[in-house]
Parts: sequence; structure tokens; C-alpha cells
Amino acid sequence: MKGRDTMETHTDAAGIKLGMWIFLFSEIMLFGGLFVLYAVYLTTFTPDFVAGGKQLDLSAGAINTIILLISSFTMAASVTAMRRETKKKALVLLGLTLFFGALFLFNKYVEWGHKIEAGIYPNSPSLAAGPPGANIFFALYYIITGLHGLHVIIGMIVIGFGAAKVAMRGVSTRTHTLVENSGLYWHLVDMIWIFVFPLFYLVI
Repeated sequence: MKGRDTMETHTDAAGIKLGMWIFLFSEIMLFGGLFVLYAVYLTTFTPDFVAGGKQLDLSAGAINTIILLISSFTMAASVTAMRRETKKKALVLLGLTLFFGALFLFNKYVEWGHKIEAGIYPNSPSLAAGPPGANIFFALYYIITGLHGLHVIIGMIVIGFGAAKVAMRGVSTRTHTLVENSGLYWHLVDMIWIFVFPLFYLVI
């Protein structure tokens, strides 16, 4: 019976992982569509997009990129710790990943706040009076970075849930699968930002 339960557990884990990959593919299609839309408008309003990119805080974008890269490392290390069945180390690394995720969101909140205070947001008086491409650039900026931020929040919730399960139940096939799938989602979030950063902050 124990062997059969173990086999069923591994089968369930494989099914969950397959479902996660399908979900991740749908997320890639979502952001891929937005990136294609960005490319279309970039070719139409190139000077306006370049000017818009220069109004963004490059240092803030670069810092957030570094933060997410570090968080991706801590997330990967937590999965390794789970495989080695070192519960305490896994929990510490998951906690660090959550910390870096929160730091990313805080920095983005501050950046957004500065832009809104300066009157730089879709259909603001300053943008409405300017070229149409500028309004489109910042509309895409808020939509894409806002959607990405929402995914960061979701990722943090999933990671937090996984960490809670590990804390309560220890290292098992189920908790390992949960943490590993959380890692896949988090790496996708990081990868998406790697595309977002140059599109908006390094547009030339």
C-alpha cells in the first residue's frame, strides 16, 4: 500500500507540474501579445517612445532588475534545499525571496508615485497636450508594469503558501512539488521583467 501511495503521489506531482507548464505558456502568450503591441506602436511613434523612455528613472529600473535576479537565485536555492531535505535552509531562502519581491514592489510603488506626482500618467493634462505617441508609451508602461506587478504579488502569495506548508508539514513530495512549481512561476515573472526593462528604460 505504501508503494502504491508513493506512486500515486508522484503521478499527482507530475500532473500538477504539467498543468503548471500549460499555465506558464498561457502567461507567456499574454505578455507576448503585449510586447507585440508595443513593437507595433514603437515603429509608428519611435521619437515619442524614445523621449518617453528618457523620462523614466533608469537607476530605479536597473535596481529592480538586480533585485529580481537575486530573488531568482534565492528561489532556485530554496528548491535545491528542498531536494536535500534541509527544511530550515529552504524556509530562510523562501523568506528572502519574499523579501526581495516586496522590495521590488516598494521600489515600483515609489517610482509610480513620482511619475504620477509629476503629472506623467495616461491622459494627464501634460501628456494629452503632447504628441499622441507619448500618451501611448506611458499607457503601455503602466499597463505592462502594473500587470507584471500583479504577477509578482501572486507569486509572493504562492511562495508564502508553499513556505507555510513546508513549515507545518516539513519536506515531502507534495511540499517539494509546491515549492518547485512556485519557483517555475517566479522565474517566469523574473524573465518577463528582463524583457520589460529594456523595452521601456533602454528604448533608443
